[in-house]
Amino acid sequence: MNSELKLNSVPAAKKRKRGASLDKRKARAGWMFVMPFVLSFIIIYLPIIIDSIKYSFNKIKIGQGGGYTLEFVGWENYQEALFVDPQFVQTLTSGIQQLIFDIPAIVIFSLFMAVLLNQKMVGRAAFRAIFFIPVIISTGIIDKIDQANTMLDYMENVEEGINDGSGQNTTNEILSAVDIERLFDNMKVGTELVDYVVTMVNNVYNIINRSGVQMLIYLAGLQSISPSIYESCDIDGATAWETFWKITFPMISPMILVNAIYTVIDSFTSQSNQVMTYISNVYDQAGGNVLSSAMAWIYFLIVLLIIGLVAALLSAYVFYQKRD
Repeated sequence: MNSELKLNSVPAAKKRKRGASLDKRKARAGWMFVMPFVLSFIIIYLPIIIDSIKYSFNKIKIGQGGGYTLEFVGWENYQEALFVDPQFVQTLTSGIQQLIFDIPAIVIFSLFMAVLLNQKMVGRAAFRAIFFIPVIISTGIIDKIDQANTMLDYMENVEEGINDGSGQNTTNEILSAVDIERLFDNMKVGTELVDYVVTMVNNVYNIINRSGVQMLIYLAGLQSISPSIYESCDIDGATAWETFWKITFPMISPMILVNAIYTVIDSFTSQSNQVMTYISNVYDQAGGNVLSSAMAWIYFLIVLLIIGLVAALLSAYVFYQKRD
């Protein structure tokens, strides 16, 4: 009896040992892939980060014979950024408010389009490529050209719109055509929701441009859902609406968390971000590199705080499928 137990235990031990070695090989392979980034971060970026922290707590004094020296001033630069420079606080507040409006719109729109593009239809690959094109053209030299594009400025400017010569902008004409405000007035909802929807409709061009990566992430998540689950729903007689909320939405919830965090980081670090632009302008001023360093670290800590809040809020509703 004991010999049989020993014989049965030997294969299990070998399997555990083999599984552990496989995990180690996967871990080594993972480190091989991230090693270029780790080395470049330590050699290039880490000294820059340390210098930035050092500059934010110092003032620069130019020597008579050239060169400069650093004079430690403590939290003086941070106090000047928060309490002396009112434009920085105003720009920072408006940027955060715009982010609060943009994140739900981008996350919801990209999820809606990913669900549509995941359906079986003619030309599905072409439609996916079309929606991802703005991600490609919004990088590098194309982005520089777009920033100088007058047509793009008109389309992104909500207040001015595009003047067609009739004295009215086309943005207002679009809103009056679909009658969004009257629709919500009949539903007896608050004016805040009306203003939010109107703002999102006016800003639809920017939302589409910033939703390409999120769509790909959603599509990857949707395609990972087993088709047998949907077949079971069809057999049970579940409607498309019930299938979405009971199956698709819970299974895609981890991707919602990923896209929300990605959207926060993308919005805060984009070249068109008004806070980043203001910090860059302060840096270009005489002696502004120490003050801009303090502003950048204040901005960085606020971004980390917002990411933590978003992660904590959405993590409570994320569903993770157990794979045994």
